[in-house]
Amino acid sequence: MTLDLAHYPILAKANTPEELRKLPQEQLKQCADELRQYLLSCVSKSSGHFASGLGTVELTVALHYVYNTPFDRLIWDVGHQAYPHKILTGRREKMTTIRQKDGLHPFPWPAESEYDTFAVGHSSTSISAALGMAVAAEKENKGRKVVAVIGDGAMTAGMAFEALNHGGDIDKDLLVVLNDNEMSISENVGALNSHLARLLTGTFFNSIRDGGKKLLSNVPPIKEFASRAEEHIKGMVVPGTIFEELGFNYIGPIDGHDVKGVVDTLRNMRSIKGPQILHVVTKKGKGFELAEKDPIKFHAVPKFDPKLSGLPKTAPGSPSFSKVFGDWLCDMAATDPKLMAITPAMREGSGMVRFSQEYPEQYFDVAIAEQHAVTFAAGLAKDGLHPVVAIYSTFLQRAYDQLIHDVALQNLPVLFAIDRAGVVGADGPTHQGAFDIPFLRCIPNMVIMAPADENECRQMLYTGHQLQQPVAVRYPRGTGSGVDIQQTMTALPIGKSRTLRSGKQTAILNFGTLLPFAKAAAEELDATLIDMRFVKPLDTDIINSLCADHDLLVSLEDGAIMGGAGSAVAEYLLASKHATKLLQIGLPDSFIMQGTQQEMYQQHGLDTQGIVSKVTAFRAP
Repeated sequence: MTLDLAHYPILAKANTPEELRKLPQEQLKQCADELRQYLLSCVSKSSGHFASGLGTVELTVALHYVYNTPFDRLIWDVGHQAYPHKILTGRREKMTTIRQKDGLHPFPWPAESEYDTFAVGHSSTSISAALGMAVAAEKENKGRKVVAVIGDGAMTAGMAFEALNHGGDIDKDLLVVLNDNEMSISENVGALNSHLARLLTGTFFNSIRDGGKKLLSNVPPIKEFASRAEEHIKGMVVPGTIFEELGFNYIGPIDGHDVKGVVDTLRNMRSIKGPQILHVVTKKGKGFELAEKDPIKFHAVPKFDPKLSGLPKTAPGSPSFSKVFGDWLCDMAATDPKLMAITPAMREGSGMVRFSQEYPEQYFDVAIAEQHAVTFAAGLAKDGLHPVVAIYSTFLQRAYDQLIHDVALQNLPVLFAIDRAGVVGADGPTHQGAFDIPFLRCIPNMVIMAPADENECRQMLYTGHQLQQPVAVRYPRGTGSGVDIQQTMTALPIGKSRTLRSGKQTAILNFGTLLPFAKAAAEELDATLIDMRFVKPLDTDIINSLCADHDLLVSLEDGAIMGGAGSAVAEYLLASKHATKLLQIGLPDSFIMQGTQQEMYQQHGLDTQGIVSKVTAFRAP
């Protein structure tokens, strides 16, 4: 997408932060306005994260204007708020390729740009990474500054507070910008408060504070009184007590859409020593009315026409696996008052909106706190309730110790509904659900199920809910194959597969929703086809039977080969001394980049043609 100078005369002059810093400060507001319109134009054509980026436009402009990036380190949290950052750092012409195969990465990615100082995608990592960089900057002693930008939602994760606790203790030069995009700008966040922020960060105030501390350093009672007096004076007008107690100097809140005010405050803070917090209030979806009114709906958008009154409606079709889960949850709760559903801030994505409305007393959104979610579930289970943890595969990684130590070790009946398992598509390597089978399979007491379609998903959720031990049901992003869903819930026999086709020589052992590809490949190869259903316990009876009259087994899974379901088959073949050959088909030992699910299936040989080609090549002399 080429910039039209007539529409973006100021932004056209700022392709890089170095060029941005050459602009007069009075032109920054217009630059921000043009940046917001350019972002709207790009995302409406490409799809992608939207509302969060609209809210960080002025903040992004101010940060790159004041700080000497990329020498100064700028670390974004989560990353979906960094689209304006990408536009200002030499990538504006490629913005319409974002989240697409071979296009721009959906989140900050160091291999893509030197301005992306740290790879992010999950939340609450920025302060820890920035603190490490601040220590390195001090040892380097070249005057490098370090800034972390964290959204208030990411502040709910314990890791953010762990980093704040450490940062206040070791007292390194670090600025943490708290991008508060949920709180409306109230009366105290206006001219008076912005003036206060500039005053508190200005040379006069800080020279008095630092001079007073030096003067009184040898008079402990007076020094303590002066410190407490400063804290109480600030405490009367700013809500930063918790950050001050953690050892950070708190400034704000200020209006994050007043680019001049943000620049002035950042410029003053740049010279302040020690750990600092700047509280900036912004509005998700700023500048686009529909996104302002419904920032959740406009958090990530498909391609759309900004002139219309909404997003395009999805054509009717098969229900998503998330909806299948949400419907099962409601149906199950209608008969089980002890069912408790838990989500770490993913109500909409996990299909739990209806449940949260119909069963509010059985619904718990614990915010971005996956570790707490799992141990909270363990506590519920320990005292007789029936917890269901709805969590994305990529986010379950963040609670691995809790899964082992608090759930599996005590063999507690917690059901994990693992959404976005396997290839997720456009969100790329930070979000691909490639690793859940390998990291779950090695944990004692775990039962792992991989449904092939929507109906199996429903029945497996019911099956897991009945078991008195930890259970994981993994299912992918998107819709299923359109099979009829049986409303009657029936528990499946544990560790038993189903045979879908009888063939010769080759047997395909399918784990999960790649079944349509497996069916077509089995027809072409005249192969036996087994829907394995269970990764753990494995159906060893069917494997023994297949080894008697097949010379090749082919495991197929939408997950990492190393340690995956195919590895379970290999381990059993070795332990039982079967001589039958095994071909494992799944995701390789590499991180899977962004692209559509179909593109990734094709690229890694998980579609029909890929399966046939791999089997044919394996059999070739």
